[in-house]
Amino acid sequence: MTLSHSESRQATHRVGIVGGGQLARMMAEIAPSLGISITVLDPTPSAPASEFARQIVAEYDDASALCELARLSDVVTIDIEAVNASSLAALEAAHIRVAPSSRVVGIIQDKLLQKRYLAAAGLPVGEFASIDTAAELSAFGLPCILKVRRHGYDGHGVKLIRHAHEALELLARGPCLGERVVDIERELAVMLARNERGDIALYPVVQAEFDARANILNTIQAPAQVDAAIAARCGALAQISVDALAGVGIFGIEFFLTRTGDIVLNEISPRPHNSGHYTIEACETSQFAQHLRAVTNMPLGSPRLLQPATSFNLLGELNAHGVPDFHGLDSVADMAGAAVHLYGKNSVKPYRKMGHITVTADSLDAAISKARVLQQQVRVGGKPA
Repeated sequence: MTLSHSESRQATHRVGIVGGGQLARMMAEIAPSLGISITVLDPTPSAPASEFARQIVAEYDDASALCELARLSDVVTIDIEAVNASSLAALEAAHIRVAPSSRVVGIIQDKLLQKRYLAAAGLPVGEFASIDTAAELSAFGLPCILKVRRHGYDGHGVKLIRHAHEALELLARGPCLGERVVDIERELAVMLARNERGDIALYPVVQAEFDARANILNTIQAPAQVDAAIAARCGALAQISVDALAGVGIFGIEFFLTRTGDIVLNEISPRPHNSGHYTIEACETSQFAQHLRAVTNMPLGSPRLLQPATSFNLLGELNAHGVPDFHGLDSVADMAGAAVHLYGKNSVKPYRKMGHITVTADSLDAAISKARVLQQQVRVGGKPA
């Protein structure tokens, strides 16, 4: 284990983050304005968050590193679900505050446990089943969505299965979750923050669009163009789901709106989420500041939308490898209402998230129009080191 750090101002709260990727980076950027200092634990030297935070370089489940993180922190949180919930539970047993709790992380990081928990709470999760074998897949029926239960993300470990042979690779990776295919009209999401007192801050419902090539959430439009009843229903279901978990922090809750007008809860993330990146420029309190407020038990900030916005990811191009090579960033500087966030990653590969751009405007149509121009002009290639 090695320890590197950057000096910070005297802080009122000390927050430790398991994971030092772009989410931790954006938390660390805003932390000084809240009187918070950040320490991250990440196995990758010079992880993205290390530019703004002290970093402990070690594996996520390294017991001594976690103890050091706890020593430097008043509360420990996460920026990634791929952590060892038992390791977080060991911190709690030593009277270290962990938010969200090891129990919440353990439920959410296993997609089958998450689905069962939400179904037991009476939430509309659609038909699902545990799928470990080809026989179980056949009994469930095709087509279906097949997901590895643990460590699936950004299109990895998630696949639409139309024919049994298409499931072999995922089934070889371990236990899976099968979900009945939903006739989707649009995909929606909402960010919701909750603190230990049960206070909540509910953000606007947004519409999500995926990059079909990589099955990655790529574009967000805020607010979603749905009627008030649909938006209210999503907000109510989001609160029920997080209250049922007794979750602390910010949560990204994803929904499907079906062509028959039903709402199906897809998944929950126990951390800042891609669907909340727009909040940095477009809301009174960003999702990153809100998460820090929630886990430190500060009063929650206003989630009010200031302007319509759209955000989109900057993904590595199909043949991008090596050192990131950004093109077209001057276009962002020249466009009113546009802001770029680069994630400080030292290498690029196809479809890797390297940053995002948010565009705000007086109307959502105007923001979308501007964003489409930038999507054509800004790209991320690679070059040899």
